[in-house]
Amino acid sequence: MPKLFIFGTSGFARETRDVAYELGWDCIFVYNSADSQVKLTSNDTVISESEIDAVADEAFAIGIGNGRIRQRLVARFGGRLNFVNLIHPTASFGMEQKKIIERSRGVTICAGARFMNGIQVGDFTVFSLNSTIGHDVIVGNYVSVMPGANVSGYVEIEEFCWIGANAVINQGNENARLKIGAGTTIGSGAVVIKNCEPDSVYAGVPARKF
Repeated sequence: MPKLFIFGTSGFARETRDVAYELGWDCIFVYNSADSQVKLTSNDTVISESEIDAVADEAFAIGIGNGRIRQRLVARFGGRLNFVNLIHPTASFGMEQKKIIERSRGVTICAGARFMNGIQVGDFTVFSLNSTIGHDVIVGNYVSVMPGANVSGYVEIEEFCWIGANAVINQGNENARLKIGAGTTIGSGAVVIKNCEPDSVYAGVPARKF
């Protein structure tokens, strides 16, 4: 089996491993000595970031849910490592959509995620279990979409956003996409019906800024 080195040693790293396993990868986790917790089993193989140079020709993924941490890792290693896309076999796609996503870099799509068509997906994005992305959506770099989130058509999610579990982003329109500003967090279960400002937190039904 080909080897895949996954940055991260906690819960989302294991979820990333599960996607990779279904795609036929033999996974090794990459540990940062500054990590306060390592939540792996005794059967998992772990190496330190200090050992990266010895395996730099292999494939890599980032098993970290926080987009800003993913960005920092890419800033350190992205110029010399091969970050691959991981797309679970049960994810589904509208016409030509999977080919479009595969042009991006470092994308992780978990089991049951569904993509319609006309969607633009940035680099190092995460789409967790059973999330849904509607038609003509723009997703920026380092966005994290959590389990069960539903993004309707004509929405733009700018870079570093976090869309919480089971959140609903309502429909925009062809002339004016509903926009989630860069760095904004949408709380779990929130229902977004209007534009959200950058670097903010929105929660509730309908969602309001906190």
